[in-house]
Amino acid sequence: MDAAEYDAWYDTPRGRWIGETEFHLAQRMLDSRPPESMLDVGCGTGWLTRRFAATGMAATGLDINGDWIAFARRQNDAKTAWLEGDARRLPFEDQSFDTVLSIAALCFIEGERQALAEIVRVARRRFAVGWLNRSSLLYHAKAGQGAYRGATWRTAGEIRRLFHGLPVRNLTIQSAVFLPNGGWLAEMLEELLPGTLPNGALLMAAGEPERRPAPSQG
Repeated sequence: MDAAEYDAWYDTPRGRWIGETEFHLAQRMLDSRPPESMLDVGCGTGWLTRRFAATGMAATGLDINGDWIAFARRQNDAKTAWLEGDARRLPFEDQSFDTVLSIAALCFIEGERQALAEIVRVARRRFAVGWLNRSSLLYHAKAGQGAYRGATWRTAGEIRRLFHGLPVRNLTIQSAVFLPNGGWLAEMLEELLPGTLPNGALLMAAGEPERRPAPSQG
């Protein structure tokens, strides 16, 4: 699937609903505060990056796929920065961004633990990372197919274990997109079911980086 085809999915009724649902979950869990700076790691074609930029966030999108970054640049004005780069070796100093986001990107790389450590390192205030959920209807319907081929699906327990030993605090996990078909029933249930249920197609973990004080030289 090329970048234009992938991005066009967000123009379909189902794609738009899923995109907006995931955006609002990320916005809540990041405690988004425009005009703070935000890095989107594994941004793909930049749909979510652009969505955050539209709220007034100073957004930067990073992806390892140069063709998709080139597509993202063509869709957006100069206010949003786009960079080709590896999530496991982010080319930024510690605490470079107020918030750092990554949605369903770490599922497709080896060394997701290293990428997670990098996300925590460059976040100043909050981070939010989303995984495809193995305890979801989407997993049973789509695992191994199409855009999901090669993805690693995680449970909430596995995600918590990925964070063990990392300098984070106040870690919470929520989910969204309980019925991924995007029909009227899916939209209604999304309003009624709490995000604390672990069965949505997207599992998102969010928290704060814990900065240890520098050792005293006295």
